Amino acid sequence: MTDWLSTIFLHPLEIGGWQCGVLLWPLCLAVSIIYKTTKCGTVREIPLASLILWVTIVVGMYAVGAALLIIYRIAT
Repeated sequence: MTDWLSTIFLHPLEIGGWQCGVLLWPLCLAVSIIYKTTKCGTVREIPLASLILWVTIVVGMYAVGAALLIIYRIAT
């Protein structure tokens, strides 16, 4: 067990491309659930409200990323 853990820290996995975009989804989902849990009045409102917020965050992050990529490509 210790050898496996030390291997992870000494030789981390390389993540790039579409994998970075997919790792955004659970992070945004956790943030939206926690935020809506503190803001909603009843428990029944939380799933739909957090789903809407999750979609909004993910689409917004991809839009910002696309805009920055376009600006970078134009600038170089």
